[in-house]
Amino acid sequence: MDIVILSHLQRGPVHGYELKRRVSQTTAYALHNNTLYPALRRFEEAGAVTKTAETQEGRPPKHVYELTDVGRELLHDMLADLPPEQAADENEFLTRLGQFEHLTPDERRRVMSARTAALHGQQTHLRGLAEQTTRSRDHRWGGLVVAELADRIDRELAWIERLSAMADDR
Repeated sequence: MDIVILSHLQRGPVHGYELKRRVSQTTAYALHNNTLYPALRRFEEAGAVTKTAETQEGRPPKHVYELTDVGRELLHDMLADLPPEQAADENEFLTRLGQFEHLTPDERRRVMSARTAALHGQQTHLRGLAEQTTRSRDHRWGGLVVAELADRIDRELAWIERLSAMADDR
């Protein structure tokens, strides 16, 4: 979620409610106040975001958040890094992939390589499950699920291979 919040702030200063609305409109994430505002406080404390109060007549001030140079660097570093424990998470990979224009070709390749390694690990696990389900008639439906998951991994690996050929494109 941090990447999503910072990437929306990269587009320019915005107040919290508007940021929440934009994230919800452009992603499948339902961003709640108890997620957004603690994240913004953490970013502010880290120097990644500044907060200014805009006065409103007869109402409390509206806080506007803006990404700093430190925040841009932090966002870049987060996009360029896909640790093994996150590489298995499809949303983590797709969040980075959707912003590949901010990464160098080598950084793109590293992210895709991390995802590929995670998918190969999942394939190995699924092969073991497939062996178990083929030995037992009681797991026919489970076998169908395992086969579908294996097919999805094969399709994603083929897709990543095509994406890798585009890594140098801007």
